[in-house]
Amino acid sequence: MGIGSGLGAQLGISAESTYGTFVAPSKFIEFTKESLVLKKTTAQSAGIAAGRLLALSSRRVITRKEAGGAVDLEIVNKGMGLLIQALMGTTVTPVQQGATAAYLQTHTLADTAGKSLTIQKGVPLTSGTVTDKTFVGCKVTSGEFSCGVGEMLTGSFEIDGKDCDEGQTLAAASYSNMAPFHFGQMALKTGTFGAEAALDGIRKVSCKIERPQDTERFYANQSALKKEPISNDQVKISGSLDSDYVATTLDDLHTSDGATSMVWEFVGPLIASTFFETFRITLPAIRLNEGPPSVDGFGVVKPTFQYEGLFDGTNQPKIEIISTDVTL
Repeated sequence: MGIGSGLGAQLGISAESTYGTFVAPSKFIEFTKESLVLKKTTAQSAGIAAGRLLALSSRRVITRKEAGGAVDLEIVNKGMGLLIQALMGTTVTPVQQGATAAYLQTHTLADTAGKSLTIQKGVPLTSGTVTDKTFVGCKVTSGEFSCGVGEMLTGSFEIDGKDCDEGQTLAAASYSNMAPFHFGQMALKTGTFGAEAALDGIRKVSCKIERPQDTERFYANQSALKKEPISNDQVKISGSLDSDYVATTLDDLHTSDGATSMVWEFVGPLIASTFFETFRITLPAIRLNEGPPSVDGFGVVKPTFQYEGLFDGTNQPKIEIISTDVTL
C-alpha cells in the first residue's frame, strides 16, 4: 500500500514510436510539481420540450478531448535525455567517451516532428491506493531553465497532450541515484563561438526555449482527438542575466546591439578520466534587449540583462549532457 499523499506520487515517461500510442514508461523522473490534466469540451442539447425545466443529462456530449499542463523539476545528472530530446527535436544516441562510463548526448535544435512522449503519473488516494493517469501524445512546447545564487538548476516543461488514458497499468517506479546540478557548479561564458570566456559578476541565469506548434488539429474521423501538432512559427529563445556591475562587457553589447555566443554550463563530479557530469546550453548568438545599469541606492549596481537567442548563420543552439546514461 502506498502513502496517501503527494509523497506517494510518481511520474514515468517514455518516447512514443507513433504519436498518441501508449508506450510503457522507461524512465521515472523526480519532479517538484506537475499540472497535467485532461481537458474536455462539452456541448449540451438545447432542444425545447413542453414542460421540461432542465436540460437532459443524456444529451450532453463530449465534442473534443486533449490534455496539457506543466512539469517542474530539478535538472539532475541522470534521466534528463527524453525530455530534452522532446524539447530540442534531434534524435539522440548517447556516445561513449573514450572507453569510460561517460556518455555524451548532443541535443541540437531541430524540428520536433515525431518527438512525442507517453507520460504516466500516479496520483495517490488518501487510502494509499495510487491511481493511474496516462497522458499520450505529449509534445513539449517549451522548456525553461533557471539557476541563481544558492539555488539548484531547475526546469519547467510545458506539455500539450492528445489524450488521458486511465485504463493502463501503473508501472512500478524505480529510481537511480540522482544528484542535482546547482549554482556551485555553474559557469557562464560569452565571446566568440567556440572560444567563449568566463563572465564575472553573474548571479542568476535563465533560458527559455519555446517551440510554437499548431495544437488545434482537430478533424473529422479522429474521435474528438487531435492529430500531432506541427511547428507553425520560428523557435523563440529568451532569458535573463542577473549580475553585479563588475565590468561593462554586457553593457557594451547592449549599447552596440552586438552579438555574442553564450555558454551556460554546470560541471559536476568526475565520471572517469577527464569526463565530468555536465549539463550545458550553448547559444551561438544572443543579443541584449534590455538591462542598461541604473543606480537606485547606495548598494552595488545590479543590472538584469534580457536577451534573445538568434541564429548566427552557421551553428544551431544545443544542449549537451554528459552522464552515465547509456540510452535516453
